[in-house]
Parts: sequence; C-alpha cells; structure tokens
Amino acid sequence: MGKPVTSKARRQPAIKAKSATKTPTRSPVKRRVRELSEAAVGPPQRILLASSEVHPFSKTGGLADMVGALGKALAHAGHRVGIVTPLYQGIRERFPQMQRVDWVFDLPLGANRVQAELWSIELLPQLTVYFIYKPEYFDRPGLYNEHGVDYPDNAERFIFYSKCIAHLARYLPWKPEVVHVNDWQAGLVPALIRHQSLAEGWGTPPRICLTIHNLAYQGLFPRSAYNLTNLPLNYFHPEGAEFYGLLNCLKAGIAYADVLTTVSPRYAREITTEPFGCALDGMLRKRQSRLIGILNGVDYEEWNTEGNPNLKHSYTSRRLTGKLANKLALQQELGLPVRADVPLFGTITRLTDQKGIDIELGALEEMLPTDLQFVLLGSGSDEYERAFQGLARRFPHKVAVQLGYNEALSHRIEAACDFYLMPSKFEPCGLNQMYSLRYGAVPIVRITGGLDDTVTDANEDPAAANGFKFLDYSARALAKAMRKALAIYEVPALLRRYRQNAMSCDFSWQRTVGEYLRAYRLDIK
Repeated sequence: MGKPVTSKARRQPAIKAKSATKTPTRSPVKRRVRELSEAAVGPPQRILLASSEVHPFSKTGGLADMVGALGKALAHAGHRVGIVTPLYQGIRERFPQMQRVDWVFDLPLGANRVQAELWSIELLPQLTVYFIYKPEYFDRPGLYNEHGVDYPDNAERFIFYSKCIAHLARYLPWKPEVVHVNDWQAGLVPALIRHQSLAEGWGTPPRICLTIHNLAYQGLFPRSAYNLTNLPLNYFHPEGAEFYGLLNCLKAGIAYADVLTTVSPRYAREITTEPFGCALDGMLRKRQSRLIGILNGVDYEEWNTEGNPNLKHSYTSRRLTGKLANKLALQQELGLPVRADVPLFGTITRLTDQKGIDIELGALEEMLPTDLQFVLLGSGSDEYERAFQGLARRFPHKVAVQLGYNEALSHRIEAACDFYLMPSKFEPCGLNQMYSLRYGAVPIVRITGGLDDTVTDANEDPAAANGFKFLDYSARALAKAMRKALAIYEVPALLRRYRQNAMSCDFSWQRTVGEYLRAYRLDIK
C-alpha cells in the first residue's frame, strides 16, 4: 500500500461569519425541491448532519458551503434536519439569537471525563444547528491550526466532538434516522455508533453516511490517541481504524459507515485507483458497492448575479452590461488600469500544491507579457504568497493580489472576471468553477475530479462549450489553454455564447438533495 500519507488538518483560519438575515418566504425553487424529493425518495426523514465547519458560522473551504447548503435544501424539501458543529471563537457574538440548550455532555475521553454545553439556533422551521460549546477545545483563532501549525491536541478535540455527535444521535428527542458525517473530524462516529449498538443496548441506531470531501486529509494520530476513543481493540486493526500502526480517523469512517459518498462522480472513481487513493484505494475498492459520487450543489440564493448585496451591478446572461460595469469597478478598487478592452483573469483559492499553484505561476510568467490582467484572492503557503506578491511588484499594472479571505470580494472577483483559472492537481469537486460558471467568468480547468464533471470544452461539445480544459499537469498546458481563451475573447459573439452557456448551467440543490436522500436509503427495501 505504500508509505503512510501525510494528512494534516485543513490549513485556513476560521472566517468570522456575517450576521444572520431574515428567512425569506418559501420560493417556487424551494417548493420544487420538496416536490422532487418526495417524488424520488419517499416520505420525510430525520437527518443529523455533522461537520467541523458550517457556513455561515465557520469556514475554511467548500466543506462549510456544502454542509450549510445541504442542510437548507433538506429542510426545504420537508425533512427534519439538525447540524452538529463546534462553537468556535466569535460565532456566538455574531449570532446573538443563539440559545443554550438544557443539555450537558459528560463523556469519557480516555481515562478522564469531559464536560461541554450545547447551544443551538433555528435557521429554518425544520433546521436546527447544534453547537458543541467547549472553550478549552474550540475557542481559538483557528479551526485546526494557527500559522500553518496544527493544534497539538487535535486528536483530543475531534474525538470528543465525535463522541458528542454520537451522543446526540442517540438521545435527541426527535430521534434521527440518518447520521451524515463529513471528513476525518467526524470519522470515528460510525465506529462509536456501531459499538453502542452492539455492546450498549442501542436497539435501533440510525444509518450512517460518510462523505469524503478530500481523501488527502485523513486525521492521522499516534496509536496512543486511540485510547481516547474508549473503544475496544477489535476496532483497531488493518480493516478498521489502524493505519501502519497509527490511528486513522477517516479510515475508521470508511470501514464502518453504511454508505460512502464523495463530492463528484469522477472523484469517486479516482479514489479507488492508486494515483488518487492516498494509500486507501484498496479499502475503497472493497467498499465500492457502497461508494457513490454526488456532485456538490450550489446555493443560488447566495451565489447569484441579481439583487446580490456583494455586487455593485446586477446582470444576467441576456443583459451583460452589468458584468462589464463590475469589471471596471473591480479594476478601480484593486488599483489596476480601468480598461474595458483588456481580458481579466482571476483565481480565488487556497495557495497549496493541490490547487496547481506551481503551474499557475509558471503560466502567468509566460502569459503576463501579453495584454491581460490577473487578480488573486487567497492565502496559504508562505512561498506561494511571496511568489504572487513578487508578480504584483513586477507587473503592477497587470497583477493585483489580495492575501486572506474575503467573502464579499470573492463575489466581486467572480462577477468581474472574464476567465477563471482553476488548474488543480486534483479536485474532489470544486465549487469555485461552478460559481464562476453562474457569474459568467469562463473557467479554465484541468481535467480532474469535479472539474471534469462540470465544465464542457469545445472538443467535447462545441455548441454547449462553457469553458476550457487541459490534461497535462504543466505550465505550458495551462498557458496554451489561456491562449485559447484569449482567442475567444477577440470574438465577442463567441465569448457571449460561452458566457451564456456557462450561466445557464444548473448545479442547484434541487438535483443534489434527491441523490443524497437516495444514498441514505441504500439497500432499504
């Protein structure tokens, strides 16, 4: 199986959330979600989602967006939904309507017992978000790390979090029928629930779904961390939680969940192969009959080009003058020459190897002598941050770099750009390419994972083309794709067709929610 993979925690700091807004009245779209759900998968279910980050409360990436949107979509479809997440620093101050629940956790954690409080907020009539309040674990500047260094007690923090999830699943008055956990931070929940069912008299445990958002992040800890689970050793073996003598939280979830999902169909196939399997491909092949690829949906209530408070100018695929106005406004905001005629490329990303930053830098070196502009919003590797800052200093009239994360600015960049660069080395699903499609920022992507599932190249279907794809992981291949984009830019009618094709794509949760509901019912007659 090869050497153990290095599976570090997600590396972005917590993002402070916006204040909650009033819940809008039920729209025709929401009614359609309910109709499609009932037609496809039967009566309403009681579903408990668990995620270490949930938009709009905490976020480092697409995991937060997906869980927040799925919870809303399930609730709109008529299901009873709870979401369990840690109460991180700053959340309670930004959501003062949150209330303490008359509930105290008092759970074993190795040789000790640990206590925590439960807080909650009602987002919708059918949707409750539950927060695990344990300041010693979660009241910190980051979710998983600070300054690129993982918190040394992450095993303790997230094993306790997993125990809280299992406890709620067992004792919540509304008795969840399905527990849907996400990524390694909740990966031990299936084993905990199975053990309580077999050894502690939990007679009718819920079915358990595990979604793998990124197989490279596995939650690897020393063998001693397994003692914190208080599980017997018959869960710690090569077909269970053990991984080359280490505790692997995600592997435990893969072993003991009833159904496994990933966030795109292509990624579900890729992770059963050695190049993408991160040393777990053998185990995933064994469980392949339970593995389903479900493409993430997009929350179009938030990611839209009309009536969006983050945008200065509204526009549609038929009325694109607002897109040009947004471009001119962003150029002025970021200190670039205000020019309607120059093609504007953009990227919003974590600056990591996975995102193809090395080949993007190489392609920009090759392409910046031509007449174009480039905008970056992101943070991550110090090396990559310095490299982009260096480009901005060398090409001050062509490159603008904003380090960090800014939700409103990300909307403005998507709305302003003509083309969006996403040359990922691997990409389980990706959301930004779907956001860029809706905003008419024609994506340039590498053929991998969800990028391949969502973008159509002219070589595949000239009439439906909405972006550009390339296969070789190289700066030269990306630069060649950028040249194709520049050629399209010189033909306004063709550029408009690409934009209209892009903006007409439907990746809404109307489709995705039904697929998850069918997955929850896998093998149920």
